[in-house]
Amino acid sequence: MFAATDEEELDREIVEAAREKGIPVNAVDRPELCDFYTGAMVNRAPVAVAITSTGVGPVYARHIRAQVEALLPREAGQLARLADSFRATVGKLMPSGSARRRFWAEFFSGSVAANTFAGETQKALTEAHRLLNSEQDQKGYVWLVGAGPGAEDLLTLRAQRVLQEADVIFYDALVPDAVVSMGRRDATRISVGKRKGTHSSTQTQINQLLVSAAKSGKRVVRLKAGDPMVFGRAGEEIAALREHDVDFEIVPGVTAAFAAAASAQIPLTLRGVASSLVFATGHNQHGDVLPDWADLALNGSTTAVYMGRTVAGKVANLLAEAGLDLSTPVMAIENAAQTKERNFAGTLHDLCNFEHHDSVTGPTLIVIGKAVAHADQSRSLPLSPYKYEKLPAVVAARETPDENYYRQQTGRW
Repeated sequence: MFAATDEEELDREIVEAAREKGIPVNAVDRPELCDFYTGAMVNRAPVAVAITSTGVGPVYARHIRAQVEALLPREAGQLARLADSFRATVGKLMPSGSARRRFWAEFFSGSVAANTFAGETQKALTEAHRLLNSEQDQKGYVWLVGAGPGAEDLLTLRAQRVLQEADVIFYDALVPDAVVSMGRRDATRISVGKRKGTHSSTQTQINQLLVSAAKSGKRVVRLKAGDPMVFGRAGEEIAALREHDVDFEIVPGVTAAFAAAASAQIPLTLRGVASSLVFATGHNQHGDVLPDWADLALNGSTTAVYMGRTVAGKVANLLAEAGLDLSTPVMAIENAAQTKERNFAGTLHDLCNFEHHDSVTGPTLIVIGKAVAHADQSRSLPLSPYKYEKLPAVVAARETPDENYYRQQTGRW
């Protein structure tokens, strides 16, 4: 029975009357009067999870339910039904309790579960039969996971789940320790970090590590900063996994451009101002500035330049050569969405000297385009460390003898 009159005395009377008749009763929002509590339910039939605060915080229980809803895959019930279809056979073939425990541990956390959650029902069934019949060692599985810009709460829910399932985590240098530590406590963690000029592992070695770990039956997470598919060299790893017939899944992450735009309130596209967005990198595989995207920036696209701090002057020179106005707004965001984030604002003119900001050592994204003028620049530092900029050759060639040239071009002193 439930008492929910919102009147304490009347609720007490109902509770007392129910107890006299031997009926358990729940008085809503009055835990001291309750004989039982009702949980907030997460239903993944036949799997169900109930959350209760024992009456002291029903709204809090609903918030927890929402988190569990997000973390528990929709296919959890399908995995449970698949397990049920194998239960009798497992009992007959594996009389030993320890053997059954090992089987079910691998069933619910290995490639059977991974394929079920990925929607590969037939593959999951095949893996379950392989595991049951012991025809060969259980196949491993690889997740290419985007860790986002570094803030733990920007990690996707799917990324959090697979980190808890991984036996081995190969992580990049730009992934913070706090994110790496979100994996299982007993998971092996291996740094394969790559920074400009310093590579602890070559890409070929990383490919070999992923394949080797998966072939040995391990569940593997390849943890990359940002999104794996945006300057993350995921294509090379995908090719290696396909070549060796290793099952894998890609788990997207928040890429640096989106994190930087959110922090600095930069509308990357804006009606009547910028209708397209370009992701570019300051370096190609040989370390040279890429020329391909300059025309897109010239035609009004907002351009997000990854890994561009050390070549900022070359980038500015390139765009100036292409004809981009020196007064075009520019922002640089260091450590986007992290506690150490810093924003720098100015113009293409100022960008010429941004690389001389010696204090800028974190990963930095440069955003160029008219839409940047609509960003929040109230907390931004100057883009150039100099009061009067030293101009690269192409910009200097456009300089006039007028001592007010800088102010005329940029509106700043």
